[in-house]
Amino acid sequence: MQLRFSAEDEAFRAEVRRWLDERLHGDYRHLRGRGGPGREHEMVEERRAWERVLGEAGWIGLGWPAAAGGKGAPLLRQVIFHEEYARARAPGRLGHIGEYLLAPTIAALGTRAQQEKFLPPIARGEQLWCQGYSEPGAGSDLAGVTTRAELVGHTRRVTGQKIWTSHAHLADWCFVLCRTSASPAAKRHEGLSYLLVPMRQDGITVRPIRQLTGTAEFCEVFFDGARTPEDHVIGAVGQGWKVAMATLSFERGASTLGQQIGFAAELDAIIHAARHNGADRDPQLRQRIADAWIGLRVMRWNALRVLGHGEGGELPREALGSKLSWSTWHRRLGELAMDVLGAEAEIIAAAPYALTPLQETFLFSRADTIYAGSSEIQKNIIAARALGLPRGPT
Repeated sequence: MQLRFSAEDEAFRAEVRRWLDERLHGDYRHLRGRGGPGREHEMVEERRAWERVLGEAGWIGLGWPAAAGGKGAPLLRQVIFHEEYARARAPGRLGHIGEYLLAPTIAALGTRAQQEKFLPPIARGEQLWCQGYSEPGAGSDLAGVTTRAELVGHTRRVTGQKIWTSHAHLADWCFVLCRTSASPAAKRHEGLSYLLVPMRQDGITVRPIRQLTGTAEFCEVFFDGARTPEDHVIGAVGQGWKVAMATLSFERGASTLGQQIGFAAELDAIIHAARHNGADRDPQLRQRIADAWIGLRVMRWNALRVLGHGEGGELPREALGSKLSWSTWHRRLGELAMDVLGAEAEIIAAAPYALTPLQETFLFSRADTIYAGSSEIQKNIIAARALGLPRGPT
């Protein structure tokens, strides 16, 4: 693919940068750097309002197809937006699950009625979503989900438990992978359906989970006869596995380039700390910092290459390695931060005894190789689907 930005692309970059600069020096200046992984508790209502500002300006849905109400922006324009958003230290997005996971799934596999009902509120920044995949007995093994959705009249009644559900305590809706087949002969990947379930109802209990960082952006969600109309199934009943895999492929979209800008800011903070405390004179730490810098650039070019090959269709099999790559790199970056800080890494200076940004990076990055598919599961997927190796004994 062409990895250079055209003059038109750079003009678009200037437009994005100008808009962000104006808004983040105006009424929303206090939102700079707030929110994001490990800090989702920060200024929630203000960030809800920011979602609506993004929607009003037309920045939500850049990559959606025009037929589904999006802008149909090419890949490089999407990359530019995410990079400039991260560089501006704009607030962590509350609407990213709806915009980047659910909306492309509905655009690709939903009915026209579903697109007309669910996409406009997401595009306006008015509706927040969460993802109901993992369960206590089925984390990375989605085929093992046991949450059920029984059809009663024209309504699906959902019973079961989901866990590690980001933003469930804030979300208006949840897309839930559950079992709709009662046949004991059905294979594990069969009999699953992908349901859209309103969160604001009796029959749903949400319990936030306190993490190492002291924050609680992940939740347990208990469904006890929660209801949703039968036409809120995306794709055919029983084809939920296919739809769920489509959603996961959208997760590896252009927003990963914005994520890498955030990683670069963390690396810059580590370099600054090393220069300040003299750790940059340690040859082993210098080498590790250089390796982190090189790894980040390799991730960028690989992401652009993979996304470019997948534009307009399915991502190539090389994309299967992206989650394993960035999560392993980021976890090591957190460890590097602590080694650069030395004894200071274990100290919280004074009240209110809040963690420093680099301490937060270390603690939250420990989960990177677990959530969204553990590294062990990612390696099995790469072996089976990318390399064509035989499956091991079950």
